[in-house]
Amino acid sequence: MIIESGLTNSLRDPFVLLENGTYYMYGTGWSCCVNPTGRLDSGWEAPVKVVETPADCAGDMWAPEVYALDGAYYMFTTYRSAATGHRGCSVFKASSPLGPFVEISDGHATPHDWDSIDGTLYIDENKQKWMIFVHEWTCTDDGIGRMACAKLSDDLTHFISEPVELFRADDPSWSSNRVTDGCYMYKSSNGSLYMIWSNWDDEGYCVGVAESKSGQVTGPWTHIDERLYSKSVTGVYDGGHGMIFTGTDGKMYLSIHSPNNASSERCSMPIFVEICEDSNGRLTRA
Repeated sequence: MIIESGLTNSLRDPFVLLENGTYYMYGTGWSCCVNPTGRLDSGWEAPVKVVETPADCAGDMWAPEVYALDGAYYMFTTYRSAATGHRGCSVFKASSPLGPFVEISDGHATPHDWDSIDGTLYIDENKQKWMIFVHEWTCTDDGIGRMACAKLSDDLTHFISEPVELFRADDPSWSSNRVTDGCYMYKSSNGSLYMIWSNWDDEGYCVGVAESKSGQVTGPWTHIDERLYSKSVTGVYDGGHGMIFTGTDGKMYLSIHSPNNASSERCSMPIFVEICEDSNGRLTRA
């Protein structure tokens, strides 16, 4: 089942937080759409900006993700630094889902001489916090994007380890592009660790699934041939930059924007794809 949000304002990279029966959906541009109805197909209010823009921000305010931790709300997001000229991932904090979110990292947590985007949070079984992020193809030595990770301090303000490369954009058999994008972590009911992420296949923008063979963030990671979402398997529009949430109905959904490029026939909008775990604990469309 695919549910269209009905939003026509091209909210990209949609990240959904459910708090006390209310949906908060964050997107590129550092805006949030609130939905108090408990529905996904209607009831979304107009987006409002929820971030206090850092002085060093020179644009590219991309892909905010918000997590409720220890009575506060933490946003992982991307912006381009005026000082370095590079995109990077930073951490912001607020006392409310609607902010204002204020930067708590000292500028970008990611390396200042890299283009890095789409930071996401994972907390392992030892309570160690990690940022998994994209090392963009725009600044790798061969023009191929990488996925990377590093340990975070307990207060989420900085890295306490050097970044580790996890895999390359051209590793999957289905990959047709050099992009790593939109990573998000998922621990299955049987303890397996998965990452959903986006690249292109032969039909367009899509969502793939990788599995850590060790169950640890550092992998090694292998790629599952079947995409979680792709125009080639859904028969509809392409789409990507996914995350996973459980709705008010108790079902699990993949949130993406689709299609990747708006056309005269359809704007790009958040959609929600019902997913589940199969008998082996792997993610699949319901």
